[in-house]
Amino acid sequence: MGFPGTWMTESESMVYRVVPKCACSTIGQIMFYSDHGTFFDGDIHDAQSGLHKWALEHSKDPITQRVQAHDTFAFTCVRNPYTRILSSFFDKICGIQRNGKRYRGNLVPLLIQKYGIEVGGADGKQEFDQIQSFRRFLLFARDTIRWRRPMDPDIHWSAMSGHISTFIVNGGHYDHIFWTESFNDGMAEVLGRTKTKKKVDLKKIPRFNESEGHGPKRAHPVEDYFDDLSMHLVYEMYKRDFELFKYDFENPGNKMPIGEIDLDEVHAKLGD
Repeated sequence: MGFPGTWMTESESMVYRVVPKCACSTIGQIMFYSDHGTFFDGDIHDAQSGLHKWALEHSKDPITQRVQAHDTFAFTCVRNPYTRILSSFFDKICGIQRNGKRYRGNLVPLLIQKYGIEVGGADGKQEFDQIQSFRRFLLFARDTIRWRRPMDPDIHWSAMSGHISTFIVNGGHYDHIFWTESFNDGMAEVLGRTKTKKKVDLKKIPRFNESEGHGPKRAHPVEDYFDDLSMHLVYEMYKRDFELFKYDFENPGNKMPIGEIDLDEVHAKLGD
């Protein structure tokens, strides 16, 4: 199995387990910058050099050695499950992707046909009932996670705890897990506990939000998208995420965590 979704600086100063929709573009660019003093020109997900990635054959050995030795600082980043699934909907379902096409080809036509979802027309720019369509998308996301139908769950809406657990199960150990919602504090701790080749000034780092502009703008406050049934579906999918990463299930309008992440608890519960 190895360490899917794991990135490491070429200098081996830090190891990061990518969790989609949790500031991964910005984190990847900071890692790149900390080695090279420049940002990658383009979407960091497309980089084939300058950063070790599990998906690259030549990176597998160095990543495995450092992760299993537990001598390189390892971290990941999480996000409120309510805002994460909303972001996935607007970016991946309603949005036109970098290649000018819909995400995963026939996925959106399938959702329109089977779940009655609207996405704002061919270009994603027309008016549509965002709340109704999002709630129908939630049914689809739940079906993929619970029954793997009509397809396997996508990485952008599968539970964060699932991504994070593969690293632990295969012999990794996290030194730090922080929240997207307090990004600068969390990333400052990573940089403070690692030795980087180039100095990183977090105040000057731009946000690399590669999904921004792909889809329509969210027209309502977060809490308006979640009625009682929607909250039930979200809890069914992300119960462990709420519990382990201390987010407020009762109030979709509160994106901030309500407790501290207990690393021992995360390793114990996700290491089975």
